[in-house]
Amino acid sequence: MIGLGLIGGSLLRAASTVGRQVWGATASEADATAAAADGFDAATDLEAALCRAAERDALVVLAVPLTEVDDVLRTVAECAPRCLLTDVTSVKSAVLAAVRTFAPRTRFVGGHPMAGTTESGWRAGNAALFGGAAWVVCVEEDTDLPAWADVARLALDVGAHVVPLPAAAHDEAVARISHLPHLLAAVLASVGAQGGPLAMALAAGSYTDGTRVASTRPDLVRAMTEGNREALLPVLDEALGRLGAMRGSLASTGGLAASITAGYEGTQAFARVREGTPTGVRVSLGASDAREGLRALGERGGRITAITDDDTAIGEVA
Repeated sequence: MIGLGLIGGSLLRAASTVGRQVWGATASEADATAAAADGFDAATDLEAALCRAAERDALVVLAVPLTEVDDVLRTVAECAPRCLLTDVTSVKSAVLAAVRTFAPRTRFVGGHPMAGTTESGWRAGNAALFGGAAWVVCVEEDTDLPAWADVARLALDVGAHVVPLPAAAHDEAVARISHLPHLLAAVLASVGAQGGPLAMALAAGSYTDGTRVASTRPDLVRAMTEGNREALLPVLDEALGRLGAMRGSLASTGGLAASITAGYEGTQAFARVREGTPTGVRVSLGASDAREGLRALGERGGRITAITDDDTAIGEVA
């Protein structure tokens, strides 16, 4: 595990809990010391950790901020150039491009667990963080499916379900349901704070619910939103268009029915997906069209819940 913050630290704990042999490296002396004090094999020597991974043909997980990925990949290329490599970064196209540039010989499969909190660092970690969570495991045209299955099994082992997607589809989706909400939360928090002590004294659920993620470390929010600029810009334009229409309606007719109803219907669509009765799906990873089958499943909102010993992915879609 390279990086022992919230996600990396949680994954180190979770993987150890299910019986996997794990060790980690981090640039943070504080996180390494805290992890070691908790009984984990952790240090600040990245090169030594990667050489050990190369010797044991281990799966290497990058759990560092997007801004640090390039430098870490250069070290991966030096110490473990042919390793099985995944990541837990919230932007996938940028990481895929970086891997192809700086560590092209690795067997790379991008990943992103849709789990987290607004806290950071080793002490924020929790072995149960991934229970019931969606974990995107990327499937590109050239993805090695045995490598994909190994990464998917890690996600399944720690309690997540796997959503197979190409990097571009992931980035467009998270721009809508993760990155845009972070930006809107920042605006809501700023506008609310401008109301001064009175506004803060009256703030209740609608304010705290809407601004929760604004308390995330600013550098982490900047890394994921700026790193997903290509996918986020059109989504931000869409949101601004809806806000503009809302403002125009309020100014001209005094009515907001269309905008508010559209928002309500959006929440109902979310509920219907969550409450739908799923249909079972099986994808043989040895089939010639397995990549297409996995991507189609993921893009329909489906998920993988198990992988059999004969490399059949068992899934479901609502």
